[in-house]
Parts: sequence; structure tokens; C-alpha cells
Amino acid sequence: MLASVPSEALTGLEGHPVDVEADVVAAAPTFSIVGLPDAAVQESRERVRAAIVNSSFEFPSRRITVNLAPADLRKEGPSFDLPVALALLQATGQVPSVDRARGIAAVGELGLDGGVRCVTGALAVAEGVHRRGVAGLVVPAQNAAEAALVAGLAVYPVRDLRQAAAVFAAGGAGADRAAPVDAAALLSTPPSGDVDWSDIAGQGQVKRALEVAVAGAHNVLMSGPPGAGKTMFARRLPGIMPPMSLDEAIAVTRVHSVAGLLPAGAALIVRRPLRAPHHTISSAGLVGGGATPRPGEVSLAHLGVLFLDEFPEFRLSALEGLRQPLEDGDVTISRALTSVRFPARIMLVAAMNPCPCGFRGDLERECTCPSYRVRQYGSRLSGPLLDRIDLRVEVPRLASQERRVLDLEDTSEVVRARVTAARERQLARLSGTGAYANAHMTVRHVRRLCRLDPDAVRLLDRAYEQLHLSARACDRVVKVAQTIADLAGEEAIAASHVAEGLTYRAHGAGSHGG
Repeated sequence: MLASVPSEALTGLEGHPVDVEADVVAAAPTFSIVGLPDAAVQESRERVRAAIVNSSFEFPSRRITVNLAPADLRKEGPSFDLPVALALLQATGQVPSVDRARGIAAVGELGLDGGVRCVTGALAVAEGVHRRGVAGLVVPAQNAAEAALVAGLAVYPVRDLRQAAAVFAAGGAGADRAAPVDAAALLSTPPSGDVDWSDIAGQGQVKRALEVAVAGAHNVLMSGPPGAGKTMFARRLPGIMPPMSLDEAIAVTRVHSVAGLLPAGAALIVRRPLRAPHHTISSAGLVGGGATPRPGEVSLAHLGVLFLDEFPEFRLSALEGLRQPLEDGDVTISRALTSVRFPARIMLVAAMNPCPCGFRGDLERECTCPSYRVRQYGSRLSGPLLDRIDLRVEVPRLASQERRVLDLEDTSEVVRARVTAARERQLARLSGTGAYANAHMTVRHVRRLCRLDPDAVRLLDRAYEQLHLSARACDRVVKVAQTIADLAGEEAIAASHVAEGLTYRAHGAGSHGG
């Protein structure tokens, strides 16, 4: 007999339709899987055999051929275990193969006892199944909440093979469905945690610079001695960023689900991510890659913050790999058989010491680094990479009396309200351009949308000549100045806005005109 169960294969973040076909004939017992399966899919034969027997079904002693169509698409991972088992049960008549059951797809890994285990990428699979026009999807119970984010798709959570077989036998009729997710309620949940912007004492100039950076989604480089508070600032930045929209939350959840980082049973990531990889990370770990392309830290920080502490200590190949995502907002990874693209619209926050010992320019401790070591340390960052960083901020060590003075009025909630108002002005101005923040404007957007008054134009022209700015650097100064104007609620960019933007361009270790 022949039976077929719809399923889905993932390439990067995209789902592709797969039909799991099972053919069982009276011949010498064999069990083969064809259709370009990888090793994990080939191993499913033993998992499926044990799961069927231990679920009190009969495993056929005949020639079994399972085809994963289309045959030219590579199939990876254990998520095909459940549809293979269900197709075999249909082909042997143990589960009715009727028209109403053909509108249900399945995905899941099987344990030897017949239990159904969670898989990665369930949200992307559910989206692909829904686009295909399939009415329902059987998923592991741990993946049901994220799959239920797809409106209009009936999601059937199951814990074992017998439960999945019952859903198919009834064509979904009377089976338990996952409850719809109230995404609005999740997104409106107040932020949790014990970190707040008001925890930071003093550092008014740094706070102002980082507020500008967050308001326009600008990349920023902080330089200062150890213990000055660079990490403290970075870890509080997501708390002052605008709340995520539903589309943004789904985009972030999709990446984390494919990477296997979505907690079991979780439906939606509602807080902007903060990723802080160690400086020993490989290029593939930072940007993404591997034999089977996987999202790297830059994609896991999509629509959030990528914090790179000890910036010059990262491998040169890893840092240079950031140039494309910082410019384009995505990462393209090409392999011999496939090419995938991961989103990477991030705010890069980098931190470094001013010299190898960390105390160059410090008022309390003397720097012990020879001048050539200082130059060597700064030269680890290439000009093209630094050119993609809009703000460079010096974070000085606080005096003892300043450490005890907290500004309890500038809480994360208050700063977030100012930032959100500025971002809304940007969204209105950038409507229809594809950009959602000033940092993402193209050259054409800057020329067409940023209005500089005559004094601002003259100041920018003088800076171009005297500071030897590149054309790209000038555009970035204008973007920052536009963000400063947005925070002030002003339409035109004034000379004062350009002057403040220029100070952020000149400050920080490794700063240069280009």
C-alpha cells in the first residue's frame, strides 16, 4: 500500500514543502529512506521501528520504501521521524488513510518508547505549512505554543505516537488543539529584571550619547578603563529600546527557534535580545555558518543589541565578517548545495580599553604601555569597520563621591518613552523607504529626507575639510544629527545638532576622520 503525509524541511529560516511517501509491499524485509536524507534522517529508521513497536502497533516485515519528495532538496535533522511513522501506519492500514487526514501535516522527533520530542524551527515550519494551504499541523507538545502563533492554522500538540495516530485517524475531529496565543498580552507585559537605567551613577555625557544611539539604532564604541561601567551600560540598553511590535517579536522568535534557543513551551520572545559573545568566538559563531548553515550571534541579536566587550581582542576574520551585516542588515551564507540568508538588523555596541593595560588617560593609575603597543592595539580595528560605527564615546572612571549620586528620575521607563517618541518621528518620515530608524537610511534617503539649515550645512562643510571626513562619515554625522533633532522634537537639523554629532564622531579610541 502507498500513503503520504505532508511535512516541511527547513533551509535557514525558510520552510519548503516535503511529502513523506511510504510504500509497503510483500517482499524480503528491508527499510530504506530515499530523497536526499542526511545521516540523522537515515538513522530515523531505527527510531521509527522501535517507536512503532513500543506504541503497541505492528511493524511490517515487508519491503518498506520511504521517499521524501522533492528528491533534490536536502533533508536534515530528526523532525521527519513522526511523519515517517505516521505514513507507515497509514500504508499498513493501522491508521485510516482518508481524504480528511490529508489536510494535516506532521513534524517531530520520536523516542524509542514512542514519545514525541521537540524540534527546532517549529514556527518556521508552521508558517511554511500554512502557506502551502494545509489546514492542520501535528507538533510536539513543547512546540505547540510557537506554532500556534500562525493564525488560521489548527495546531495539534501530541506527546506520543499513539496520540498523533489518533489525530490522523479522526482527521483532526475532536482532537485537542493548541490555544491561540494572546500576543498582545505577552508584548504588553512589563519588563522584568533588576537592572534599570537609574542604577548608573553620574556619567551624564555617556548616558546622553547612548540615548542618542538607541533612538536612531546607531552603532556605538565605548572606550574607557576597566571598571568604568561599559558593561553596565550595555546590559541596560535593551531596557530603553522601543517595545517590539508583533512582527518584530515573531522575527526574533523565528531565529531563536531555528537555533534551538527558544525555551520549551515558550510562545514568543517579547524582549529585545542582548547577545554578548566572548572574544574567543569563531567567525562562524559570530556571523553564522557551518556545514549546515546556522545563525550566528549577529542574527541572534536581530532587532536587539550585539555587545562585543574587549573589541580589539576578537579575531580579525570575525570582526571583518561584521561589515556586511552592519551595512545590509542581513547575512548571506553560501555553500556548494545551498545559500541561506539570516536577518541581522542589529545595534552594535562595542567596548574596549584605551590601551592594553587599560589605564591610558586615567587620572588615578598610570599607563605602563609603550607607545608602540598603544598604536598596535588600536590598529587591530580596521578603518572600514570603524567607519560603520556612528558614535564613539569615552567612559571615564568616576570619582568616589560621584559613584554615590544616582539620578533616580531618569529611569529606564522615562528614557524609553523619549526614545520611543523619537523613533515614531523617524518611522513617519521614513514611511515607504524600507528603513525603520535613522541609522538604516541610505545615501538617497539622507539627501532627500534630512533637512539641514544653512548654519548646519556650513558647519558640516568645515568639518569635512578640517577633520578629513569621508563622504560616508559625513552621511553618518547627518544621520546622528537627525536623531538628535528627533529627540528634541525638531524637524530641521540645526548647527547645534551637527556639532553634537561631530563630537561623537571624534571621541573614542581608534577614532579617525574616515
